[in-house]
Amino acid sequence: MASNENNEDIKQDGDEATVGAESMATDSSNNAAKDEATSLQVDIHKTDVEVNSETDKPVADSGGGAADSTQAQTENCDKGETVTFKVIYNKQKYDITFELDKTILDLKKHVQTLTGVPSAMQKLMFKGLAKDENTLRELKVTKTAKIMVVGSTMNDVLQVTNTPSQKELQEEEKAATSKEPLCQQKQHKKVLDKYGKPDDALPGIRKKKEALPAYPLTGMYNKAGGKVRLTFKMELDQVWLGTKERTEKLPMNSIKAVVSEPLVGHEEYHMLALQLGPTEASRYWIYWVPAQYVDAIKDTVLGKWQLF
Repeated sequence: MASNENNEDIKQDGDEATVGAESMATDSSNNAAKDEATSLQVDIHKTDVEVNSETDKPVADSGGGAADSTQAQTENCDKGETVTFKVIYNKQKYDITFELDKTILDLKKHVQTLTGVPSAMQKLMFKGLAKDENTLRELKVTKTAKIMVVGSTMNDVLQVTNTPSQKELQEEEKAATSKEPLCQQKQHKKVLDKYGKPDDALPGIRKKKEALPAYPLTGMYNKAGGKVRLTFKMELDQVWLGTKERTEKLPMNSIKAVVSEPLVGHEEYHMLALQLGPTEASRYWIYWVPAQYVDAIKDTVLGKWQLF
């Protein structure tokens, strides 16, 4: 009897242990499920963060694209407004697109690449002689504009350059070392004393530089006392030397030098010579040239690149 009771107690304890184990297993399973659910929630939250982060990137990229677009527009604005016009040199026409706010000097540099004429040797003609500092906008260049280029290539210059003889060099050196003013030399003094100041002389201004006027220069005379008129035909690259008898059309590149000196006692006027040949004997003298136009005459005829 006692043995049977012990056996039943052992069985009962075993059943309770089994139930306890199963309960612990269930609790462990529940805890694992909870941990798995918590881990899943963390993963979902992390995924949401990553998705949001990835979603934000296109927005940032879109902003960068807008910035790039703005920068491109700014660069386009920086390039400035352009105009297409024609440049004519030696009967050849060039279609050029250029910025309106660029200067004539900038345009000369571009023309040099097309024509081979150095920018320093160019004269650009548009409603008269265009100054280097002027912009195309200031000159009101439009798509119908035609700009004339006057100038010679270095090869052309070298071909027409004459090497002076020893005698010519000696004559020039003698003239340079002479301290007597030109107007006091016998040949010129005789002319000035005989004809005096012309009644129709244009007003002269000493110590001032002005651009050539749009009209011919008059009120001057030559060594024979004949009235002289100077007309500058920039589009033809010519100087028209007019007298009562005839008008000589002189190509500007045929004039070797321009010499001038103030008249003593009348410094607002100069006596000026166009040297048409290699020696001083070929100088054509003109008297009572207004002083304010002398530098402009030299620059127009010879160009600033040529030194005399």
